[in-house]
Amino acid sequence: MKPIKNENGIALVMILILSIICLAIIATLIYFVTQGTKISGMEKRYKTAIEASIGGANITYQLIGSRGDTSNPVHPANLGLTNLVITSAACVTAKLNTATSATNWADCSDYNKASSLTIDTSDPDTYDMSFVLGTNNVYAKIVDTVAGNSSGDLGLAKRWVVNPKNKGEIQVPHIPYLYTIEIQSENTAQPAERAKLSLLYAY
Repeated sequence: MKPIKNENGIALVMILILSIICLAIIATLIYFVTQGTKISGMEKRYKTAIEASIGGANITYQLIGSRGDTSNPVHPANLGLTNLVITSAACVTAKLNTATSATNWADCSDYNKASSLTIDTSDPDTYDMSFVLGTNNVYAKIVDTVAGNSSGDLGLAKRWVVNPKNKGEIQVPHIPYLYTIEIQSENTAQPAERAKLSLLYAY
């Protein structure tokens, strides 16, 4: 008597199917672990670049606070920075002390580049200063200035004056300078690893 159905080898087929499913799950898990490692590495490198940009912003604040005077202790030239380059001291001084215009910023070699938001690391006319922080090159520029009365060279900015009508003293209202600043940081060895900040700073 012969069997109606022959099920020889079904166990082997089922094991092969289950093995393929298990291999697919393991391959998917390995892929996600690998991608997670890559993303973590990218986040770490970006965090390093963004921290260098924040450091660059603080150095730019020091430049603004010194009003471009290299004898001032807070000027970036006196902070021991590596490879500090100020592309044009006259241009930076104009940007620090006068409102944005082609006339006021005549000391800048190219007004359009000086006031552009773009920083091209291969063109010194597109940034005001550069320096190295850790493993990153940092580039900074002032792209817009709104003049105020709080610069260090205005004697009445933070002092009392006499009002001749009521013989009292009044304080001159504080109107800060407003600076729009662009900062770009990039890894020295891998320039594609970069971060950029756009800031509005009141001084």
